[in-house]
Amino acid sequence: MSIQPQYRPNVAMIIVSHRYPEKKEIFIAERNDLLGIWQFPQGGIDNGEEVKEALFREMEEEIGTNDAEIIAEYPAWISYDFPTKIAEKMKPYKGQTQRYFLLKFGENAEINLATEHPEFSDHKFVSVEDLLDLTAHFKKPVYEKVVNYFKDEGLL
Repeated sequence: MSIQPQYRPNVAMIIVSHRYPEKKEIFIAERNDLLGIWQFPQGGIDNGEEVKEALFREMEEEIGTNDAEIIAEYPAWISYDFPTKIAEKMKPYKGQTQRYFLLKFGENAEINLATEHPEFSDHKFVSVEDLLDLTAHFKKPVYEKVVNYFKDEGLL
């Protein structure tokens, strides 16, 4: 993994319900520090940690379950810069570089946002068409690129 040092290595997940592929509904969660801002679960990759190991660890830490299977992986790292206000809090990083995965929840997956360090206050499943209307403006170009890739692959 060759990552520019000013970008925090990160995993991000687009998770569909267990009813996939018959129903293509995507899990998003509302940040507890930015009301009205919804996003995909994501999180940092620890030093020496494998990407897929980080993926399932972050899923458990953020939404209380890792009961999911990987359907596909976006084929490249994708980066974005933080807005100025967020960049101040995230120093020395100016943004994140992420590896995206498309996952499907297991039929018995139980979402629990009351984790040890809660990041989200609510969650819901939305259609691909409604997704971008709910997400943070600075993440929209990345979300759009990744979602369109999975759509072009016939997965969303």
